[in-house]
Amino acid sequence: MCSASVSPHFILRAFQEGVDGVFVSGCRFGDCHYLYGNYSASKRIQFLKQLLAFCGIDGRRLQTHWGSSAEAPELVAAIKELVDTLHALGPSPLMLQAKNIAAKNA
Repeated sequence: MCSASVSPHFILRAFQEGVDGVFVSGCRFGDCHYLYGNYSASKRIQFLKQLLAFCGIDGRRLQTHWGSSAEAPELVAAIKELVDTLHALGPSPLMLQAKNIAAKNA
């Protein structure tokens, strides 16, 4: 599927559910099978990062990679970078809030 088909709703819902990070990968710019899908996805991701920051969630928790299937080492490096970033940032602030609310209601 095209990276442009990744709905902002699903990304925001993932964060709402308490995931620590989201990774979106798509075709290298200029190589999109759907012509401009990756450009649309990139614009959408940049907007979502701003929205997340406004909500108090570090934008580094949402990362992208634009490449081809022949570039496996680069994809692995990008995923490792996200994992390292998430380890440094710690658990999602929304997950911590959800745990605190659950503990109060128990």
